[in-house]
This record gives sequence, C-alpha cells and structure tokens, in this order.
Amino acid sequence: MLHIYTGNGKGKTTASLGLATRFLGHQKKVCIIQFMKNNIEYGEITFLETIPNIDIIQFGTPDFVDKKNPKKIDIDEAVIGFQKAKEVIFSKKYDLVILDELNVALDFELISLEEVLPFINEHKDELEIVITGRYAPEKLLEIADLVTEMKEIKHYYQKDISARKGTEY
Repeated sequence: MLHIYTGNGKGKTTASLGLATRFLGHQKKVCIIQFMKNNIEYGEITFLETIPNIDIIQFGTPDFVDKKNPKKIDIDEAVIGFQKAKEVIFSKKYDLVILDELNVALDFELISLEEVLPFINEHKDELEIVITGRYAPEKLLEIADLVTEMKEIKHYYQKDISARKGTEY
C-alpha cells in the first residue's frame, strides 16, 4: 500500500514516524530514508536509532536547498537516496519503508518523477510505502492508496517563534 502525507501543515514526518512506531510495536521491520535531511540531529531519529528493527538513512546536506538553483551535491544526494530506496524495497527485508521528504525532492526536481512513479507503482503492493513532504505530485496522488493532507490553519512561526527542540526537531 502507498500512503502519502502531504500539505503545508505540520505533522507529515511525525505521522509517518507514528506509523513506524506502530509497526515496531508488532516486531515488524522499518526503514526510513530521509531526503534533504542529512547531519541534522532530530530527537525522533536519535531515539529511534536505539530501537531494534529500524534502519534510518539520511541523504542531503545540513544546508537548505535553493529550489531555483540546487547545487550538484543536492541533486547527487537525492539520486543516491532514491537508488538506496530501490535497494531497500528490492531487498524485501522491510515491512514498512518511509521515503521522508521525497515529495519535496521531486518538486525541487532533484529526482525525476518519471523514474520514481513507475518504480513505486510496481512495488506498492509488496509492502507499506509512505511518502512524505509538501507538494505531492498529482500523478503520485493518483496511484496512492491513502492520501492525507496536513493543512496549516495557524502556526506559531507566524509570531516569529523559531524551531524548538523536542517540538520541531
């Protein structure tokens, strides 16, 4: 099954991690591949790395990606990340694979939708695949089995409150 968590609201990655926790509670194997999120110490990642049956792999750099002018390393990291995702899915070792922020990598054109779409469509019935991030492409939404849109109604960022440890990371 293919799940997509998208939209401009907070909680897409958090929802996917909740599902991962549920799988882990049933002694199932989970792999989280994060795009555009390398070398950042998120509390949930540092915690989940201590739990058996989960592998977390990050691709990207610590810097924000300029959508209008991505660096070669940003593109290379995303391409390598998707190659790893393919390996992980082909391995049949996992019950749940989360491709965190893949939608954003697609929107920033770091990876080609023409490569991602047929691969995901071909393998979505073999295991649970979750794709997170804003800007989910319409063609991906069409093949999904579950789509949840997180909609921002109000956010404390609008009051110039910056990211807080334990809440945003």
